[in-house]
Amino acid sequence: MTYLAHTAHAQFAALCLALVGWTLTAMAPGLVQWRVWEVPGSKVVTSGVAWVGVWRACFNSHAHVSEGLRSMFCRSIRLTESFTPPEIAAGQVLMLLSLLVGLAGNAAGVYAMRMAYFGKAKVSAVCRGFIGTGALVLLAALLSSVPLIWNLNSVVANRTIDFPEEFKLPKAPRAQRAGCGIGVGLVGSTLRLKRYKAFWEFWTSVELKIFPRSG
Repeated sequence: MTYLAHTAHAQFAALCLALVGWTLTAMAPGLVQWRVWEVPGSKVVTSGVAWVGVWRACFNSHAHVSEGLRSMFCRSIRLTESFTPPEIAAGQVLMLLSLLVGLAGNAAGVYAMRMAYFGKAKVSAVCRGFIGTGALVLLAALLSSVPLIWNLNSVVANRTIDFPEEFKLPKAPRAQRAGCGIGVGLVGSTLRLKRYKAFWEFWTSVELKIFPRSG
């Protein structure tokens, strides 16, 4: 067994950033502010602003309040509903897959780091562990990036959603902008896209520090 702790500092930093990225990606689907709609002020939408997320649409209202909320009306967006646009459906599916793949990548990274720091395996096994970690981190980042960029494009193009009457929203907003849900998700994806290569570069650092070239 070879002591590899001094060769894995970059991978440790990358793993920490991957964990932060995974956490931000986990937060993003829970935020309703993916698409911020500016709608005409009315007795129903009292603030003139509605928020559309991947799981629900909400707005502040004094006339209609959802159970358990003080001044907000919300309705769930289901994957199987005919009005659900493809970018929202993709967000519901791909964000969940990204979390699962990212969780597997984090677990693989922790295991590979343990082998490197405690000398529990051969160099080749540690390298395979980091290569697998990098692949999973990259895949997770790509899975989350697709719906995030797709929804951002829909905002830029001012695409509408044909909500049914129970949502009490107009057929189209006057304008819309990207909300913090997309922003948080993109930061999480970017952190992982920037750091996945560090796991694949572990073998290079091992060659230079453990097996230096002569001459």
